[in-house]
Amino acid sequence: MSANFLNLDNPVFWSIMERFGLNLVFLFLLLRVVYYRFSRERDYLFGFFLMGIVIFFIGAMLKIVAMEFQMAIGLFAIFTILNLRTISFDVKNMAYLFAVIAISVLNALDLRGKFPFMGVVIFNVMIIASALILESLVTRKKKYNNHQIIYDNLELLKSQNKEELLANIAEITGLEVKKIKIQSVNYKERTAILDIYYKI
Repeated sequence: MSANFLNLDNPVFWSIMERFGLNLVFLFLLLRVVYYRFSRERDYLFGFFLMGIVIFFIGAMLKIVAMEFQMAIGLFAIFTILNLRTISFDVKNMAYLFAVIAISVLNALDLRGKFPFMGVVIFNVMIIASALILESLVTRKKKYNNHQIIYDNLELLKSQNKEELLANIAEITGLEVKKIKIQSVNYKERTAILDIYYKI
């Protein structure tokens, strides 16, 4: 066993750990303070955090093992493709995925003597601030929330029964339903899939 096997008195190691701490802070701000506040997706929160941590350490080690920038781009693509093959992402979660990867890769770079540390901090803050501002704008414009339900009273789906349908679904769900959109109707099973829109 090498004499340095347990020796952590190495400036490169501590530099990586300092940047890892910085990365955790900004991942927390992006994911827990911004993403979770607006989406409440616990499963994605876990996945995004773990992906950000893993990508950071791989990115931090690239310089040590003298890998080229092209390999870093390749790893970026591999992580993205692997993730997309395992789950269907909507556009918003896709954007957060790329933000997590970008922040982790940015913080993993060892830029001492090449770029000011405060510049990296500012870039992190800009990414997080952009996500927060966009989320706030979208939420402000969104008047109604919506989700799908399976409905079994096909008679009320006729256009002349619109008001009765709204009242019936409001009574069933306990929500202040403002709009209903028919997605599909299964006449064999006598059920329909409806999008209901209600006040947040």
